[in-house]
Amino acid sequence: MSQRRAPVLLIPVKKCQFTPGRFAFGKKPVLASAKAWDVVGLEQIQHDLRLLGRKALIVANAFGLADIRIMRSAQTKVPQSYELNITSKGITIIAPDDAGAYYGLQTLRDIIRNEGASLRCRKISDWPDFARRGVYHDCSRGKVPTLETLKQLVVRLAHWKINELSLYIEDIFTFARHPDIGKGSSPFTPQDICDLRDFCKIHHVRLVGSLASLGHMEHILKLPRYQKLGELPGYRSYPGGTTLCPTDPGSIKLIWELYEEFIPLFDAPDFNVCGDEPWELGKGRSQALASRVGTGKVYVDFILKLHKLCHKYGKRMNMWADIVLSHPETLKMLPSDIVMLNWEYEAFGKRTAQTAQIAKAGFEFMVCPGTSSWNTHGTRLANSMENISEFAEIGLKYKSAGMLNTDWGDNGHRNFLGVSMHGFAHGAAHSWNHSGVDDQKFTKIFCRDMFGCCAKGIDKLIIALGGTYKLCGAPHFNESALFWALIEPLVFRNAGDPYKPDSPRNRSRIDSMSDKELAAVIKQLCPSQEIDVHFDHLDDFDAMTVIEYQASASMDLLAAKRALVAKAMRKGESISSNVFKEIAAEMHSLSSSFSQIWMARNRRSRLNDNLKIFRQVEREALKYSHSR
Repeated sequence: MSQRRAPVLLIPVKKCQFTPGRFAFGKKPVLASAKAWDVVGLEQIQHDLRLLGRKALIVANAFGLADIRIMRSAQTKVPQSYELNITSKGITIIAPDDAGAYYGLQTLRDIIRNEGASLRCRKISDWPDFARRGVYHDCSRGKVPTLETLKQLVVRLAHWKINELSLYIEDIFTFARHPDIGKGSSPFTPQDICDLRDFCKIHHVRLVGSLASLGHMEHILKLPRYQKLGELPGYRSYPGGTTLCPTDPGSIKLIWELYEEFIPLFDAPDFNVCGDEPWELGKGRSQALASRVGTGKVYVDFILKLHKLCHKYGKRMNMWADIVLSHPETLKMLPSDIVMLNWEYEAFGKRTAQTAQIAKAGFEFMVCPGTSSWNTHGTRLANSMENISEFAEIGLKYKSAGMLNTDWGDNGHRNFLGVSMHGFAHGAAHSWNHSGVDDQKFTKIFCRDMFGCCAKGIDKLIIALGGTYKLCGAPHFNESALFWALIEPLVFRNAGDPYKPDSPRNRSRIDSMSDKELAAVIKQLCPSQEIDVHFDHLDDFDAMTVIEYQASASMDLLAAKRALVAKAMRKGESISSNVFKEIAAEMHSLSSSFSQIWMARNRRSRLNDNLKIFRQVEREALKYSHSR
C-alpha cells in the first residue's frame, strides 16, 4: 500500500491510506444496509449521485451485491467512529453504532462531491476528538427562526458531524400557564420543539433544552405581573431589571412552573439552566444577605434549587461557568454531576485559561467559543477562528466532554444566520479533528464545499468582511465599531443623546475611528462585493447565505460612509446635500432588503425594532439634505 496525502476535506479525517485503483459508480448503483437508521444518509448519497446522472437504488439487506454497503461491528469500539473502505469492487462503511455509520456516509458524500463518480481507492479510519459537538443558537435577541430554517440548519450541521443543537430561549416560548411571556415576539410552541426534536433525531443530533433561569430575564421582568420578582427593578432602564431576585420564593416558583412545561419536551439527558451574567446579583433585594454570606453563596443557593428541579425531570444540569469562576470558592459548594460550560469569546481571553480550574475541581465540562458574529454585520473572523482553535486545544488538554460553539444576536440580532455558517463549520472541524484543521486554508475549503463554483469570489468577501473590525480600529471588545456606526447619530445635540461621548458604555464608535481607517474599510469592501453568483445552481439555504453576506457588506460600507460624513460634520466642515441624499437612499434600500432577508428565514418577531432605527437614520440624512 502506498501512503499519500489525505484528501482536503472540510471536516478532516483522522487516518487515510490510499491504495491502487479507482471505484466507478455505474448507471444504477445499489446502496445497501440492514438498518433503518441508515436510510436518511443513504438517501443523501442517492441525491448526490442523481446530480451525477446515476439512478441509485436503496435496498434493505445484510448480504448481497452492493456498490455501497453499511455494516455494524462490535470490533470497532470507539463511539461515533467508522471505517470507510473504497476498493475497485465497492465501498463499505463499518461502524459500531448508528451515528458512526451516518458520519461515514457524510465523509463519503464529501469525497463524491470532490471527485465525482470515479473515486480513488482508500481506507479511512475516523473518530471524533470530542463526544459532544454542539451549536448554541440565539433565538431570543430579536430573530426567531422558522421551523424550516432550523431543519435546514440541522441538516448542514449534521453533515459537519455536529451532534447537539441548543436554542437560547429567554422568553420566546408559549407557556400555557404564563401566556403573556413571549407574546408578540413570534414564540415557539411546544409542537415546534417536538417537531424539531424529532427531526434532529434522524440526523443524529440531540436537541438540548436551554432556558434563562436567573439572569437575562429582562423580557419577562418587564411585564407588570413579574416586575416584583426582579433583584433590582429599573436596572439599565429595564422596569424589572435583568435578574431574578434569588431570595424571593416567587422566583423559584416561576422557574418551577416554566420548567414543568418546557423540560419534558426534550429527550436529551442534558439541560442548560444558563445562570450566566446575573448583573444585579447581590446589589438589590439580596444585598443584605450577600453582605453576610457572600454573593457567591447567594448564587450557589439558587443554583442548587435549579439542580433539584433538573433532577426531578431526570436531566443532568448544564450551566454557564462565568459566575463560579468569578467566585472560585463556590466550586466546592456545587454537586459534581453538574456540567460546566466555560465560555469565552475573545481570542486568548481570561476564562479560556481558567478551564484548568474547572477540570481540577472535578467537573465534567464543555469549552464554549463563539462565531464572533454578533454586534457586527459580518464576523470578527480572525478572532472567531483563534477563539475556536485555542479552546479546542485547551479542551483536549484537560479532557473536555465537548465543544459548544455559540452564536448570539445581541442588540436586536441585526447579524444574519448566513455569516455564522463559516464559524459553525470551523467549530465543527476543530471539535471533530482539531489537529487536522488547516486554519489558513479553511475559508477556501469552506466556500468550495458550500458553494462550489456557483459563487466565485465569495471567499474574498468573507475574508474582507471578516476583517473590517480590525481595519476600523480593533480591538473593540465583543463588537465591531461599524455595527454601531451604522445607526449612531451624525452629530450629538445634547447630553441626553444615546451615544454621548462622555459615557463609557455609550461611547461614540465613530469618534473612535480615523478617516484613514474608514477609507481602508471602503477600499477593502468595494471590490470584494463583486461575486460571480449562479443562484439557480444553489439551493435556497446556500443562496440566502450568499445574499446575507452581500447585505452584510453593504451595511458595513454604509456605516463607513456615514462615519466619514459624521466626522467631517463634527469638525465643522460643509457637506453637500447630495451626500446626505445618497446616504438616505442607501439606507432606504438597505431597510427594504433587510426586511426581505429577515423574513426569508425568520418569523417577524422584533424586525420592527431594527426597521425603526433604520428609518431614524434615513430621516436624519434627509433632514440634513434639506438644510443645505
